[in-house]
Amino acid sequence: MDFAKTKELFHLPEGVIYLDGNSLGPLPKAAAGRVAQTLEAEWGEMLIKGWNDAGWMALPGRIGDRIGRLIGAESGHVMTGDTLSIKVWQALAAALALNPGRKVILSDTGNFPSDIYMAEGLTTLLGQGYEVRTVAPEDVAGALSGDIAVLMLTEVDYRTGRMHDMAALTKAAHAHGIVTVWDLAHSAGAIEVDLAGAGADFAVGCTYKYLNGGPGAPAFIYVAPRHAEAAKPALSGWLGHEAPFAFDLDYRPAPGVARMRVGTPPIVQLAALEAAMDAWDGVEMADVRAASMRLTDLFIAEVEASCPTLTLASPRDATRRGSQVSFHHPHGYAVMQALIARGVIGDFRAPDILRFGFTPLYIGEQEVRAAAAILADILATGAWDAPQFHARKAVT
Repeated sequence: MDFAKTKELFHLPEGVIYLDGNSLGPLPKAAAGRVAQTLEAEWGEMLIKGWNDAGWMALPGRIGDRIGRLIGAESGHVMTGDTLSIKVWQALAAALALNPGRKVILSDTGNFPSDIYMAEGLTTLLGQGYEVRTVAPEDVAGALSGDIAVLMLTEVDYRTGRMHDMAALTKAAHAHGIVTVWDLAHSAGAIEVDLAGAGADFAVGCTYKYLNGGPGAPAFIYVAPRHAEAAKPALSGWLGHEAPFAFDLDYRPAPGVARMRVGTPPIVQLAALEAAMDAWDGVEMADVRAASMRLTDLFIAEVEASCPTLTLASPRDATRRGSQVSFHHPHGYAVMQALIARGVIGDFRAPDILRFGFTPLYIGEQEVRAAAAILADILATGAWDAPQFHARKAVT
């Protein structure tokens, strides 16, 4: 796969090495024109006719299928829209309803906090003994038992990049009668995912990271075909109705994953996301994964050879980590701010993690070596220990 061609599809500021696509992907060059078309030619000229004439109503499912190809989902079983937190809520509520008589949601302490917050909010609302139980990531398999209703895990740890074995844990969960919910926020567009092959029940994810849909880009939800007609959407929104424009006062869920639609599709954001998905045409996730492992291995080798004060936080085995590398440093925040000031953009995660994302679509070996050299210089000279680099910003 020639990733030099995909790199040309993105706007990358001059003098910047962007290693934070695992938090927010860069701007696809086609997105501005696609959004302008939506605003001017569609909204501007068509007005409300755009819902029919521009195909706005079909966008969530159409883009869902394009995402589905990258995550191993069956056609017609991924829907985009709303936020990731809302999709987590829907998936959890539907999964609990499929497992009546059990009241425990099992997750791990490495999960993204928002997923835990949504689970806690749901169980608090339900009351009646429902609870969220968390264990260390390495203890998940041993914690599976017959009283657990749902296993909710993020496949790739947002801090370290450590990966759960989706297929093995899903199989083990099913052996105990547990329904699975997988968060693919750091998986979609980063690693090979095979939802159908793994037998996953539900999956959710965001599109503003490796999929490059832009800030606030809509989330997606997957429902396995065997659950598609039984899953209860919990948030029974107008557009998840079987016949929204019949304006019935009683809710009837739409067929399949369409019932997981809630509010009005964010058409402008979906237009940007659709343009972003064009960059994936002809790209195979196996090629992306192979390149990612080479780049992350190279970065680890370069950093460890020149930055003795950093400690690797990610798994050393490339097959056990996602498309990111993290290092510990006691002054990680200041080091990252100094690095950003030198044009190498990563991010910081508490308490002491410098985090770097690697997207082969626009990052190659040259950028990896240059980033490691700049990081080494900042550490060797102590440039990070300047007052401005210690001042905390709202977003780290």
